[in-house]
Amino acid sequence: MKFQNEEYEGETFKDLDLTGTSFKSSKFIDCNFENCNLSNVDLNGTKFKDIRFRKCKILGLDFSKCNDFMLSMGFEDSFLSYSIFSDMNLENTDFINCQIYDCDFLNTNLKNANFEGSDLKNSLFGHTNLSFTSFRNAKNYNIDPNNNFLKKTKFSIPEVISLLNIYDIELE
Repeated sequence: MKFQNEEYEGETFKDLDLTGTSFKSSKFIDCNFENCNLSNVDLNGTKFKDIRFRKCKILGLDFSKCNDFMLSMGFEDSFLSYSIFSDMNLENTDFINCQIYDCDFLNTNLKNANFEGSDLKNSLFGHTNLSFTSFRNAKNYNIDPNNNFLKKTKFSIPEVISLLNIYDIELE
């Protein structure tokens, strides 16, 4: 199946291994990816509008290379690792019940995003707008409250205590 310089609308891609595929300059509108391996996919100039990734493996993708016009996507029950979301507007984006390991969210607008139930091991947040974002039942996040914008951000106990990690204090 050819994905470069193509346009897809209202399609579901299921149980596909798309490792190393080029989505360069393609448009995906109102599409679903279910149980797909999207490792090392070239996203240069790709347009994603109303895209859902469910139970997908997403390894080494640079989402910041996507065309940002009307960009909207969501992730659910997926494994994301070594992927870049920096310098993007991801307002209202869902990352629900995902494993998000070693991903970059630097200078990203994540206002009203949803990370509920996700594991954010080794993922980076810096100069990121996290206002009204939910981290309920999320774990392993490392967020510096002095280096990110937190307003009405939602956290769960006891994980919220990790916000104190930067202060080198001891809690008993």
